[in-house]
Amino acid sequence: MKIIFDVLHLYYLPQYLPVYHQLLKSNAGSAIFVFYRGIHDDIINSIIAQESLDYIWVDNEQQAVEFYQKEKADWVVFANSFPHLSLVHQVSQSVQLGHGIGPKASYYTKSDTATSVRFVEGQYRTDRFNAMYPDDNFVNVGFCKLDPIINGETQGFKLDELGLAPEKKTLLYAPTFYPSSIECFPKNWPEQFSHYNILLKPHYFSLSKEKYYQQRSLLEHWQTYPNVYLAKVSDYSLVPFLTSADLMISDASSALFEFAALNKPVIWCDFLKLRWSYRGIFSYRFKKRMDQDYGEYAEIAVHAKNYQQLAHLVEQQIANPKQLETTRLAYAEKLAGNLDGNASVRIVDYLVSHRKR
Repeated sequence: MKIIFDVLHLYYLPQYLPVYHQLLKSNAGSAIFVFYRGIHDDIINSIIAQESLDYIWVDNEQQAVEFYQKEKADWVVFANSFPHLSLVHQVSQSVQLGHGIGPKASYYTKSDTATSVRFVEGQYRTDRFNAMYPDDNFVNVGFCKLDPIINGETQGFKLDELGLAPEKKTLLYAPTFYPSSIECFPKNWPEQFSHYNILLKPHYFSLSKEKYYQQRSLLEHWQTYPNVYLAKVSDYSLVPFLTSADLMISDASSALFEFAALNKPVIWCDFLKLRWSYRGIFSYRFKKRMDQDYGEYAEIAVHAKNYQQLAHLVEQQIANPKQLETTRLAYAEKLAGNLDGNASVRIVDYLVSHRKR
């Protein structure tokens, strides 16, 4: 069996690699990774070497689809929608394997154009997809990105090698790029949390896209504090950050739900920097951007209405990490599906048993 992974963005890899490793482990077939040229090609080349990936480079989606038509793989895996699926389907079956489990409505609308199968995290979301797209194919497998953590294959960071203090508790601040809380944090906030290590893991776009230069300026300033480690673009995977942290601070980010699914305490920042086009009479645009279950999902975390509440909540949750354990565990299956560490196994088993040749 031959599989192609479409890596439009570097942050898709943490979702793809557990499936790739299971493919090799089970001797089920081979894989090719399609990378899109950009500003971080050197970093991608180092990952290719580290993971011993078979790969090609393309400049755009048109070149990618030309390769797919020529290669005629059994499956082509996408993390998002793809505009040329009709051409792909002339020669291959397609997969959508989403890279996150966050609360944004786009999680569902990415299936407006149907792949041959979309792998889904949990029965609740599978049922919602079936109701929205009754003619399409959705399979509940779980969230394979967490498999390496659940199976003990990821050890996390050696904090001293990051210049941090292993004896301190570690906070993970993992905001999304929009709508984000980054601009609402004061410039000296790491100083106010000097008795903690702070791992900063912003969204890839905050580090790489020019339009988020103000976020990047703040992040780079916070990096100057001795208790802070700012993820580099080469730290493309959230997995070691999830493993290493004792508590997460985030906003409307998929990372928040992944951390909570591991039954670790989360502080959800309700204070966000919204563009004027999302405020006041235009606030409906923000609500439209979020999933209908946004409010219900919020129960898995304690909420900071403003930055001034944050320090108290951090102390409270570090002292009482099991406070919301019952709620987190109740929502874990709804958010991420079966957390038995075998999501990748189920995915590969499906691909093998449903190949057309």
